Amino acid sequence: MRLGVTELGGELGERATLVQFSSAFCAPCRATRRVLGEVAAMVPGVAHIEIDAEAHLDLVRELEILKTPTVLVLDAGGRVVRRAVGQPRRADVIAALGEAV
Repeated sequence: MRLGVTELGGELGERATLVQFSSAFCAPCRATRRVLGEVAAMVPGVAHIEIDAEAHLDLVRELEILKTPTVLVLDAGGRVVRRAVGQPRRADVIAALGEAV
């Protein structure tokens, strides 16, 4: 499955995109936002898009997102190459990006 601007509500990164599904009262989501934002700022061509899971239930169901935060790593074409549930470590995010670019 490929995801694009229509589904994500934001532009894909030139090399990869970090897509974060969050919910309003999720404390690990805030920490995840910070980690993904830092990695996206550090690695050229990588975008970070955060999606409110509650506001996008159709997409959540289609992608089988069961918990927040869930992070999808997309390649340049919008194809999901990795997914992780829970607050990621920066090193793991960088390693996952290695598979996408």
